[in-house]
Amino acid sequence: MAKISNSIEVNGINFISESERKGSAKSLFWPWAAANVSFLAISYGSFFLGFGISFWQATAAAIIGTLGSFSLVAISSLAGKRANAPTMTLSRAAFGVKGNVLPGFLSYLIFVGWETVLVSLATLASETVFTRAIGINSDLSKIMGFLLAGGLTILGGVLGFKVIMRIQFYLTIITLVLTLGYIALTIDQINWSAVSALPTGSTQGFIGALIFAITGIGLGWVGCAADYSRYLPRKTSSKAVVGWTIFGASVVPIILVIYGSLLAGSSKALNDQVASDPIGALTTLLPTWYLIPFALVAILGLIGGAILDLYSSGLVLVSIGLPVKRHIAASIDGVIMTIGTIYLVWFASDFFVPFQGFLITLGVPVAVWSGLFVADVLMRKSYAETELFDSNGRYGAYNFKSIGLVLFGTFIGWGLVTNSLASWLSWQGYLLSTFGGKNGPWAYANLGVIAALLIGFIGHIILSKRDIKKQQV
Repeated sequence: MAKISNSIEVNGINFISESERKGSAKSLFWPWAAANVSFLAISYGSFFLGFGISFWQATAAAIIGTLGSFSLVAISSLAGKRANAPTMTLSRAAFGVKGNVLPGFLSYLIFVGWETVLVSLATLASETVFTRAIGINSDLSKIMGFLLAGGLTILGGVLGFKVIMRIQFYLTIITLVLTLGYIALTIDQINWSAVSALPTGSTQGFIGALIFAITGIGLGWVGCAADYSRYLPRKTSSKAVVGWTIFGASVVPIILVIYGSLLAGSSKALNDQVASDPIGALTTLLPTWYLIPFALVAILGLIGGAILDLYSSGLVLVSIGLPVKRHIAASIDGVIMTIGTIYLVWFASDFFVPFQGFLITLGVPVAVWSGLFVADVLMRKSYAETELFDSNGRYGAYNFKSIGLVLFGTFIGWGLVTNSLASWLSWQGYLLSTFGGKNGPWAYANLGVIAALLIGFIGHIILSKRDIKKQQV
């Protein structure tokens, strides 16, 4: 117990001292690669084709959406290197010390949602693999998978930064090797004739897939980008921080989404199965002897992302005012994640419907905040560190311009998206009449996400550029 206690990171939302700032931009490759080396990316290939587009359109959407969304993450990482504090501490400069509760709460929801989704997927994959490989009971398989995935996620999230960086290094290596093994064993399943016969989809379908790539692959990470760059020395090259973040986070997802599109385009049966069990469906292409290695890489790949989410959600809880230490906040999140996983795995009738509804609904306000924060990082060159904790300082208690932008961008964004498969979200799309209505050609393009992102980015530049100049240290 003493060793575990000594391994717990003591830093929370505070600024990192000069003596603790170490490493180089290259170190960012490992956490971002591990968080995104997941079989879920292969299943995304099926989700992309679900927009009624061709393989080549899915490929273009994967490349543009992934690189574009992680470019936002990379720019946000600069704030961590520049000021050596977590993202949600630095966001106070744009929203005010107390007003930052709004984006903090949104970020918290997206982190808890994602960590729950990832652990649920690991649990579902375990059921499929263990039941087929060694014939044990379905519920027992789920329990085994959940204990492994949930346990490692909570352990890494609670112990903190140094442990996470070590875990992510090994997770990246192991999952890359085993993922290459999966590709080698399934590449003969690709039917190029069937893939090339997929008809070219509409512009609306392509844009829908592109926005799905932005929200489902990279956008959710903007809210924690500075959490993993804040330990770097301030003299670290900004270009290197941007480059290594984009490269580490993007290279594998792009390859896996394209490969997943090839598999899904080759088999309608596989394409249909992915909707209910995105990871487990991929085992149907494997020989029995590779099922256990598959289970290992599936679980570990998902854990890589879940650990980052749990760690950052703990930081967010503290930043919005929960009076506990970071590791206690992470433990609380672990309990919430456990409850959510139990619901998704044992009670929800389908995975993709709640998943898509979650992504789009929360993706809109998160997109507004992301655009706003990226604009803030580009305009703001320095921070008054102590005043980020003082509501009477230069950043004030509330910045109603930024808060108003989030509310306005969310209103417009929700009016331009629709989730017809989720009845509890039928109220969305109230502005789509301009584009043909909720059943029109643009109904499922999710234009609201891009609109929200642009409102946050352009709006903050227009409304706050002069104020930021006055606030510079």
